[in-house]
Amino acid sequence: MTLAPSKRVTVRVWTLIDSQNYIRFYRCRYSSTTQAAESTRTTKRREFHDYFVTHLPSSSLHPDPRGPLTSFHKLPRSASVPHTGEYTHSPTSFQALTSRETTVVRIPLRSAKHHFGAATSRGTRPSNEDTYQAGVIDIPAFAKRPPASLTIRNRSARDAGLRENRGADSASGDPQVFYFGIFDGHGGSECSTFLKETLHEYIQDTAAEFELQSSLRKAGENSASPDAESELPIRQGSNVARVQRLEKSLVQSWRNLVGGYFRRFVPPNFSHLAKHTAEESSSVPENNKGVTIEEILEYAFLRADLDFVSAQASREDDELSNVCRPLYQDDILYGPSRSQSLNVAGLRRFKGGSTASTVLISTPTPAPFWHPASPSSLLVSHVGDTRILLCSTVTGEAVPLTSNHHPSSPIEANRLRRYAATFVTDSFGEERISGLANTRAFGDVHSKRIGVSAEPELRRFEIAPAEYSFLVLMSDGISEALTDQEVVDIIKEAKTPDEGARHVVNFATEVTRTGDNATCLVVRLGGWERRLEGGLGSLGTKESREFRRQEATDPRRSRR
Repeated sequence: MTLAPSKRVTVRVWTLIDSQNYIRFYRCRYSSTTQAAESTRTTKRREFHDYFVTHLPSSSLHPDPRGPLTSFHKLPRSASVPHTGEYTHSPTSFQALTSRETTVVRIPLRSAKHHFGAATSRGTRPSNEDTYQAGVIDIPAFAKRPPASLTIRNRSARDAGLRENRGADSASGDPQVFYFGIFDGHGGSECSTFLKETLHEYIQDTAAEFELQSSLRKAGENSASPDAESELPIRQGSNVARVQRLEKSLVQSWRNLVGGYFRRFVPPNFSHLAKHTAEESSSVPENNKGVTIEEILEYAFLRADLDFVSAQASREDDELSNVCRPLYQDDILYGPSRSQSLNVAGLRRFKGGSTASTVLISTPTPAPFWHPASPSSLLVSHVGDTRILLCSTVTGEAVPLTSNHHPSSPIEANRLRRYAATFVTDSFGEERISGLANTRAFGDVHSKRIGVSAEPELRRFEIAPAEYSFLVLMSDGISEALTDQEVVDIIKEAKTPDEGARHVVNFATEVTRTGDNATCLVVRLGGWERRLEGGLGSLGTKESREFRRQEATDPRRSRR
């Protein structure tokens, strides 16, 4: 395996001290040496925050000096009177009180238990290979532009100073874009930890290199026209020439490094990969010359996987140390001309990998996505068998957003039969390819040539205000033990998303027969307060859950 001479690879190594051993975590950054990419990296570093910023009204303990001059808020309890509906002070003073400036505060997302909840369990496995991430990502907004009536209403409210339900804007001036991800490692936690720490950075760097522009810009500012906004996909302004160079370079790197499946690999969302003449480019409408957010995500996923595979391919492998002549000279990791530029003495190749499921949430207005009156756009990126659900507010039913990438899937089987030698069935009746249950995954360097890639399954959802109650991200340790509706019904009975995530993990750990790692993330949406109104509420699966719990706690179960 050789790396292209026109590329530069750098490696940064961190060593974390665990209670029993040392965990070495490698992060590889693969970057083009073109002048355009280098100029991008000289700019200010994009920041990922595990907190969100919002506006809160000033507390009565710290009154605004521009407020009313009367001291009615400082009266002792003995001097207070019940509210009778009549003003105890002039309307002018009351208007000054409600119109005062609000305070911008930072709220840690993982500590905001009423907005986000996360729980994880090791199960009966030796270690927990699941990881997750949640925060605010620094990219331009990709939500659909709000109607003119809603824009005027929000502007008038902002001018009046009523901003209690308004989130602070990001550095780019757009509403904040939230990021949630869950990663299920196999063969170890190195790949899942790599994704937890760096995948959001790949997304930010890709948006910066593509020079992505906001989808909320007004007409005439390199954005889609209002007539085209209702059509999907939504294209946003970008540097088309640079996008074309980067996409072509990435695909060529996969062909040179891995080969096999990737020799004819053309990512479906790479709209600028084909060559165009100047006449053809000039004939393309202006609103079709940008990029979609799906294109950003697919490039970031493939680039992150390429960096991880490149780092692993250059390390030593015990299985190949005594092999004199490889059987296939052109196979990845087996060629005699392996690059040693990334080798670190005493370190072995990581043969495992990880699945990944991420959700980006963008709003067209400053109101946060969990506000009952706020619409939002969800972008789901999925690789492997982790699972994402929505709970409908009207019906109370679980709405799956992802499908498992297994050999039993007809789409995945047709994609891989050209390169995979055989599909085998294990003792549990599950189909496997090259010993793997997932046909898409990060890492798994020994299976890359047959098509086990990190191509994300991308789906975009436009959510109306309060259309859904909450969002769930979970690993296969939960989805294999519980049905989608059982997961949703358990969360409905919880008071907060944090409590719902803990209840799901506890119940899955209690009734599971495999003892796999279990991780669950619950994100509050606009219809959270009405989560028990739709359908049967949580009663649809209550009897079956009680029966399963009794069966799991039956002491005779172990004898079966």
